[in-house]
Amino acid sequence: MKKIGQQTLVFSNTPAVVSAAAIVGPKEGQGPLKINFDLILKDNLFGEKSWEKAECKMLQEAVNRAVDKTDLDLDGIDFLLAGDLLNQTISANFAARQLAIPFLGLYGACSTFAESLILASVLVDGGYATHVMTAVSSHHDTAERQFRFPTELGNQRSPSAQWTVTGAGAALIGPKQEGPCITYATIGKVIDLGIKDSNDMGSAMAPAAADTLAIHLKDTSRSIDDYDLILTGDLGSLGKFLMEHLSERQGCRLGDKYSDCGILIYDSSQDTHAGGSGCACAAVVTCGYVLESLRLKKYNKVLIIGTGALLSPTSMQQGESIPGIAHAVSLENINS
Repeated sequence: MKKIGQQTLVFSNTPAVVSAAAIVGPKEGQGPLKINFDLILKDNLFGEKSWEKAECKMLQEAVNRAVDKTDLDLDGIDFLLAGDLLNQTISANFAARQLAIPFLGLYGACSTFAESLILASVLVDGGYATHVMTAVSSHHDTAERQFRFPTELGNQRSPSAQWTVTGAGAALIGPKQEGPCITYATIGKVIDLGIKDSNDMGSAMAPAAADTLAIHLKDTSRSIDDYDLILTGDLGSLGKFLMEHLSERQGCRLGDKYSDCGILIYDSSQDTHAGGSGCACAAVVTCGYVLESLRLKKYNKVLIIGTGALLSPTSMQQGESIPGIAHAVSLENINS
């Protein structure tokens, strides 16, 4: 069986992360993970005339850099699975236009990278593809323009607000090989506990993250002790606190093995308030820090739980609450 328990897929052919690349903006490049990124931009425009064009260019560059680390070229990639936060996923769409790889556009808000890893693994494990590229992007200024306020206004941010990561991450999924591989994936359910504050998305996403973790452990018969590190995508400090509380109520004490990408990517002195967010948050931390740590054998089993707040400017204006989603992907060293 390829599916175990309620919501978990098991990959018998163990798709591998063949290569990966992470590109970030200048603020992210000043954070504690700066040595793990392939490229740190000098400014948020990346030589383009708009932030949206810069975001698209980052995604395209991340894909090219991931391919350059292999003996393949773009023609050797079967499919591109990519997404972003912008309306109609324009960053991914326009990057795919230039890359000319058969393309599936994805949207799971900030959980999109985990979603792309799962679907790429399904394609490779099932024999439908040999190499599948996954990629996502986000940009602080494009997200502010779409979801919040024009940056020119200089609006004061709420202490619970998170800083959208400017960056792009790409990971090439291929046949089983020694090193980081994907063994399990737990597809989450949409959970909505009625949070309506778009400046506190961590609290909106945390219930979905706690639910997916509980289901993953139940389906796989694993425990927290089976993992060296458990990372949520971008709950930030408030969401992380709530995640720990909700998990403990379900009998699962996370302890020191648990952290959040939105906390790891910025230093406390960088004034990001509750931490980082955005599609690129989990992607650049995974494609940089996590995969490097696996290759160096600092960790051998890491559970990435991509989290997403499924809101839109329209739903916010109409007073809707914020649905949350979370998908879990188990990254493990093979022959470690």
